[in-house]
Amino acid sequence: MTQGDIWILGATGRVGRAVAAQLVAAGAVPVLVGRDAGRLRKAAADLGLHADAKIVVASGADAMAAEITRQRPAVVVNTIGDYANSAVLLARACMPGGHYLDQANDPTAFHRLFALHDEAIAAGSTLVTGAGFGVAGTEAIVARLCANRPVPSQVRVDAFASVAVEEGVLGAALATSIVDGFAMGGRRYEGGQLVRTRLGGEVHHWTLPDGERMSSVAVPSGELIAAHRVSGALTVSATSGLIPESPAVRAVLPLLSAILRIRAVRTFAIGRMSRIKAKTAPRPRPHTWGHAVITWPDGTVREGWLRTGDAMDFTSAVAAQTALQLTAGKGRPGAHTPAAALGPDLAIAAGADFVDDALPRS
Repeated sequence: MTQGDIWILGATGRVGRAVAAQLVAAGAVPVLVGRDAGRLRKAAADLGLHADAKIVVASGADAMAAEITRQRPAVVVNTIGDYANSAVLLARACMPGGHYLDQANDPTAFHRLFALHDEAIAAGSTLVTGAGFGVAGTEAIVARLCANRPVPSQVRVDAFASVAVEEGVLGAALATSIVDGFAMGGRRYEGGQLVRTRLGGEVHHWTLPDGERMSSVAVPSGELIAAHRVSGALTVSATSGLIPESPAVRAVLPLLSAILRIRAVRTFAIGRMSRIKAKTAPRPRPHTWGHAVITWPDGTVREGWLRTGDAMDFTSAVAAQTALQLTAGKGRPGAHTPAAALGPDLAIAAGADFVDDALPRS
């Protein structure tokens, strides 16, 4: 194994470039991995890396997995997307001894990676999924509020991302994540079991701690899985501020979900969406917020907020901090979400702070 090597797969994409910049700022020298040598060299130069800095040219998850198996990096950061299909292949390539992380926020991808838990323990490898805002931004609150307390009876987490738009096409990775999220339909935990619900059926209206007014709608997400795993609660739900809460939009969500489960429609939708061109725009609100409300069997209720800036900046910082801590040997073997692997203070290391947390209510 190459001591200390951190590989970034998809290093010329937005997330990959941002994670690389965070690592360089922390004094690390990441290895950039992608399909185009020219673009990798330019990305390395933009980061201020030496002209002969190592790059790895590999096109697609299969080729990347082969190079990981051959060269044995210490940590692999997967930013190529389609995590439901790429994560297991790439994580297995890291074992034994190497560590893996991604930014998945997809229940299917989560469950597939968690199925490698025992295998990762035996291999001495730490696998972390959801190393980004959507999961870490809410899971960290839950982990902090539940520390040294009995298992709660109920948890709800809510995510309010504020993201600056970068000019360019949406891309297949993000398009796949969006389409598959809608196709899955509504989910929540009841009695400890993941059950179907009406997509968009749960709506909340908020005044955020900074005074901004927002709404959030229930969606299937990695936040839901992470909150359940880190708390042990039997009843868990998750909402997002990214979904329009208008009755007209929510009325068509179940039909949209059913249509997107048709293979040909899914393929068409991903193809069309991936080519959507976005124009540069500032983030719509000054803060990104994560939120959790936790209820215990004795009636105690605690509420917490996490505050950060741009959600994409926080995502790259979480991924970079996770990679650095795994390189330093701080992770525990197995398959985990970020706070479960490294503790809630990972969010602070990534630039967030906790606001009005651990305040008891009745």
